[in-house]
Amino acid sequence: MDKVPIKPFSNFAKEWALITAGTKEKFNSMTVAWGAMGTLWNKPVIQIFIRPCRYTFQFLEENDYFTVSFYEKKYKKALGIMGTKSGRDFDKPKLAKLTPKFLEHSVTFEEASKTYVCKKLYMNEMDRGKIPEAFLDKLYKDEPVHYIIFGEVVN
Repeated sequence: MDKVPIKPFSNFAKEWALITAGTKEKFNSMTVAWGAMGTLWNKPVIQIFIRPCRYTFQFLEENDYFTVSFYEKKYKKALGIMGTKSGRDFDKPKLAKLTPKFLEHSVTFEEASKTYVCKKLYMNEMDRGKIPEAFLDKLYKDEPVHYIIFGEVVN
């Protein structure tokens, strides 16, 4: 892990990432711009945030593993498709021209420059009552709050 090049303040926010959960038979991915990397309970972790209305959420609930994958800038349009189309209605990988890569416990894409395989450690809904008012008004006025998910980086 110490040799993995990480840009903690830009990998998520500026480059975006794909969160993928599920199995070879059925999986879904979504683009995220919020996340964190660090340690929790003496384990290397990635923290992601997802609303329960997103289709990928059910895959995260039902599966113990998920991947977080990062891409070169030339895939920004593909990540835009993965973040704006619903897997309920579209074959998003085909639409985005991404090639699924099936792993032992989850799925990533051949085009990823970095993929982290994570084992879910913790998942909980954010407490609306503890979110600062400015963020409630801006981000959650008519929307459900995010869930926080910590995944131990296992590969």
